[in-house]
Amino acid sequence: MSDGNFNRALLPHTPYHSGLATGRMQMRAKALEALMTILNERLPDTTPQQREEIIDAFKEKTRF
Repeated sequence: MSDGNFNRALLPHTPYHSGLATGRMQMRAKALEALMTILNERLPDTTPQQREEIIDAFKEKTRF
C-alpha cells in the first residue's frame, strides 16, 4: 500500500507544461505583432534603427 508518497514516473504524462510554453510563445508573438502595428501607426517617423532598439527592448522585457 502507498504511504502517500509516490513516484511521479508512474503517473501518466500530461502535456500541461509543453502546452503552457506553447501558449506563452503564441502570446509573445501576438504582443510583438501588436507592438509593430502600434509603432507603424503612432510613431511613423522613427528610424529603422530606433524601431529595432524598441523591439529588442520589448523582447528582452517579455522573455520568460
